[in-house]
Amino acid sequence: MSEAGGGPGCGFPVPQRAPWSLVAATAALCLVSATSVWTAGAAPMSREEKQKLGNQVLEMFDHAYGNYMEHAYPADELMPLTCRGRVRGQEPSRGDVDDALGKFSLTLIDSLDTLVVLNKTKEFEDAVRKVLRDVNLDNDVVVSVFETNIRVLGGLLGGHSLAIMLKEKGEYMQWYNDELLQMAKQLGYKLLPAFNTTSGLPYPRINLKFGIRKPEARTGTETDTCTACAGTLILEFAALSRFTGATIFEEYARKALDFLWEKRQRSSNLVGVTINIHTGDWVRKDSGVGAGIDSYYEYLLKAYVLLGDDSFLERFNTHYDAIMRYISQPPLLLDVHIHKPMLNARTWMDALLAFFPGLQVLKGDIRPAIETHEMLYQVIKKHNFLPEAFTTDFRVHWAQHPLRPEFAESTYFLYKATGDPYYLEVGKTLIENLNKYARVPCGFAAMKDVRTGSHEDRMDSFFLAEMFKYLYLLFADKEDIIFDIEDYIFTTEAHLLPLWLSTTNQSMSKKNTTSEYTELDDSNFDWTCPNTQILFPNDPLYAQSIREPLKNVVDKSCPRGIIRVEESFRSGAKPPLRARDFMATNPEHLEILKKMGAASSIDAEDGLRFMQEMIELSSQQQKEQQLPPRAVQIVSHPFFGRVVLTAGPAQFGLDLSKHKETRGFVASSKPYNGCSELTNPEAVMGKIALIQRGQCMFAEKARNIQNAGAIGGIVIDDNEGSSSDTAPLFQMAGDGKDTDDIKIPMLFLFSKEGSIILDAIREYEEVEVLLSDKAKDRDPEMENEEQPSSENDSQNQSAEQMTSISQEVDLIDQESLEESSLNSHPESLSPADIDNAASVSPSEQNSNPAENHETTSLDGECTDLDNQLQEQSETEEDSSPNVSWGKKVQPIDSILADWNEDIEAFEMMEKDEL
Repeated sequence: MSEAGGGPGCGFPVPQRAPWSLVAATAALCLVSATSVWTAGAAPMSREEKQKLGNQVLEMFDHAYGNYMEHAYPADELMPLTCRGRVRGQEPSRGDVDDALGKFSLTLIDSLDTLVVLNKTKEFEDAVRKVLRDVNLDNDVVVSVFETNIRVLGGLLGGHSLAIMLKEKGEYMQWYNDELLQMAKQLGYKLLPAFNTTSGLPYPRINLKFGIRKPEARTGTETDTCTACAGTLILEFAALSRFTGATIFEEYARKALDFLWEKRQRSSNLVGVTINIHTGDWVRKDSGVGAGIDSYYEYLLKAYVLLGDDSFLERFNTHYDAIMRYISQPPLLLDVHIHKPMLNARTWMDALLAFFPGLQVLKGDIRPAIETHEMLYQVIKKHNFLPEAFTTDFRVHWAQHPLRPEFAESTYFLYKATGDPYYLEVGKTLIENLNKYARVPCGFAAMKDVRTGSHEDRMDSFFLAEMFKYLYLLFADKEDIIFDIEDYIFTTEAHLLPLWLSTTNQSMSKKNTTSEYTELDDSNFDWTCPNTQILFPNDPLYAQSIREPLKNVVDKSCPRGIIRVEESFRSGAKPPLRARDFMATNPEHLEILKKMGAASSIDAEDGLRFMQEMIELSSQQQKEQQLPPRAVQIVSHPFFGRVVLTAGPAQFGLDLSKHKETRGFVASSKPYNGCSELTNPEAVMGKIALIQRGQCMFAEKARNIQNAGAIGGIVIDDNEGSSSDTAPLFQMAGDGKDTDDIKIPMLFLFSKEGSIILDAIREYEEVEVLLSDKAKDRDPEMENEEQPSSENDSQNQSAEQMTSISQEVDLIDQESLEESSLNSHPESLSPADIDNAASVSPSEQNSNPAENHETTSLDGECTDLDNQLQEQSETEEDSSPNVSWGKKVQPIDSILADWNEDIEAFEMMEKDEL
C-alpha cells in the first residue's frame, strides 16, 4: 500500500495489534469502495484522453531530464535560461537554497526512481551506471542535513528499491549488486556526526568531507534548526537500517523524533517552527503545517505505515487533533502561537502547506482535504501557479514559484481516494500551465513573479523527482506501470520505499520508552477506516457539494472570518473590529480599542489580532509605495514568448501598467552607454534600444535614444554577473528635473538577464521582445488577448487610513517597519544595487500596488452582511448614551501600553523568512 491506500474506508474493524498486511488489505478494499461511489456520479475521462495526457507528461519529463543531461550533468542542477549547470561556488550565492547542492549530481540521483515509474527502464539502468561511475560523496562542501537526506539518501534508497525489483523480474539490472545501497550507507555514515548534540537533534548543516566542528568543516556553530529539519529523517534512516542491518541510523532518527515529541507544548500539543538543538527551547513559537514543520507531521504518520510502530500513530493523531482544533479554519490553514493557539500568528499562508490535503487522505479525513485543495486550486487559477505565500484574502505575499510539486501530490492522492474525475481536470490544468508559462527551450524555469510571468534561472531537482511522478501516476492505469505502486510508500521527496521493510531487521522496540504513554489511548483515534456511506452520504456528488461554495472564494467571496462574523451577528454579539475598517475619528472604535487592552480574554485576543492586522497593513502600505516589477518577454524565434525576464521599472517614461505593452526588435545603441547623441540612429529607429548602465543619469539615456527614434529602452547593468536571482530589483530614478518629456517605456535588466538577450542577438540577429507589466500568453496570438483586470480601491483606502493612524497614534516605530518590510522578503537589499548616478529604491518583487486591483471585493453575499452590520452600527451609535462625538478621546498610546510584548513578537515574525 502506498499513501493512496490511506483514503476513505469501508468500516472494517482493524485489530489493535493487527499485522500491517491486514491494515494494507483493509485500506485497499476501502479505496475500491470509495472509487466506485465517485464513478457512479461523474463522467469519467476517457481512456484515450488519459493516455494522451500521460504521454504529454512523458514528453515534458524528457524535455526537462534531457536538457539537464545535455547541458548540466554532472552539475547538481540545470539553469534553464542560460542552458548550463549550476555548480556550487561558481554562481552567486543564493543563501540557504544552495545548501541542497553538494557537487553530487543532485538532479540525476533525485530522478532515479522517477525513471522507473515512467517506464524508462533502459534510461534508469544507464543513470545508475552514471551515478556509480561519476558521483563523489566525499566533497569539501557544507550541505543541509535535511535536504541531503530527503533528496540524495532518499534518491539512492529509492533507486536501490526499484533496482532490486527490476533485477527480480529478470530483464533489467541483472548486473546490479546493491551498489546504490552501499553508496547510501556511505552517505548515512557521513551524516551521523550531525547528531552529536546533547538533545539528539541534528545540526542543520554538515561538511561531507570533514563533518562537524573541525576548523576545516566551516560549520557546527549553529544553535537552531527547524522542526521539519530534525523530524524528517525516520523513513530514510530506518529504511537504511532495515536494508543493511546497521541499526544505528534508525536509532538516531528515533531519538530526534522522541525529543521533539517531548518538547511539544503540552497544553496545545503543537510544536514550534525552530528549536534550539542544545537546550530544546523553542526559538520560533508559531505553529502551522507549512514551511518549517510540514514533513515532521508527514513522517510521524508514514513512520507508522512503514514501520508499524503504534507510538508514531498515536503521536500523529495527538498532533492532528490540535491542528484541526486550532490551525484549521476551513478552507484555510493559519499559523497560531503554540502558547496561545486561539490567536493567529500571521495572516498569510505559504505554498508548502499544499501537501496537507494529501496527508489528510492518508489519515482518511477527506472533507477538509477537499476544502483546502479547492481553495488552493482557486488561487492557482487566478495566478497560474501557487505563489510562495499568499494572504488570507488571496493576495500575493511572496510572488515566486519554484515549480513546487505539493499541490500535484495532493491532487493525485485525492483522485486515488475518491476516483472523482474532477481531479483529472485539475491535473490537466497543471500540465497546461507548466507548458504555457514555465517551459523554455532548455527545460522548465521557475517563476520569479507569478504576477508578471517572469522567470528565474532555476530548475530544482524536486521538479523531476516529484512533479512528473505524481502527474504521470494521476493519469496512469494500473497496467501502465511495470510494478505495483501500492507495495511502496512515498517519502516527502516522493522516493519509493517498499512496505516489506516493516518486517525486515526489526531491531527497535515497538514501545516508545521516552513517552509517558505506555498503552494506546483508543479514545484519541479510531482503529477503523471511515465508512464511505457516512463520508459520502449516499450522494455521488458529495465532493462537488463541498467544493461548490469555494468556487469563487478567491475572486469575490468574503475574506477570512466572515463566517464567524455572520454567526456572531446572528447571535446578537458585535463583530470584532478589523484593522481595515478602523477610523481614528470614530469614538466607538476608540472605545473598542480601550476594551481590547483591559477587558476579557476574548477582547484581549481581538486586540492582538487587531494589532497584527495593523502592522501588516502598515507594512503593505510601505511596500505599495514602490513600483512593481515589469517583464521583458522574448517573442521571436525560437523563444516564442517562452522566456520572460524580470525587469526593474523606471519612475519616468511610459507607464506599462496603464498603457498597452511595447513590442519591437532590439538594437544596441552607439555609444553603448547612451550618454550622448547616438551615432547610429538608423539602427535604433522604431526599435527598442539596448544601453548600458553607468556614466550618466538614466533619464539622459532615455532622452538620447528617444531622440534617435527608439520606441523603448532596456538598460543593462554594467556590473558583470549581477542577477535578479540574488538581488532585489530597484526603480530607475529620474534626474531631479521634469521628466514629462520622456514618452517611451524604460526597463532595467541585471547583467545575467541582459546577457540572455545579447546572446540571442549574436545567435539569431533578429530578436523581438515585448515590454509589459505582465507576460502575455505563449501563443501566436498572444498580443491580441486581453488581460483581465478588476478595480477595487478599498485596500488603497485602508492604506491611506493606515497612514493617518500611524501619524496620529505613533502605533509602530517607523524605522522598525522599514526594516521588517525588507527582511520579510526572501532576498535582502545590497548596497551594490544602488546606482551611482541617481538615488533609487528597491522594488519589492512581491509587493505590487496593482495587487490592489486583485484584492477580494466584499460583494455578492457579503454586501448584504455589510449593510446589516452598518445599519446595526448606526442604530447602536444613535442610541448609545456612552458615545459622545464631541468628547475628547483618551490618547491611544495609553490604551496600547500593555501590548508592547506582543507587538515585538509580531514584528519578529514579520521578519521571518520562508
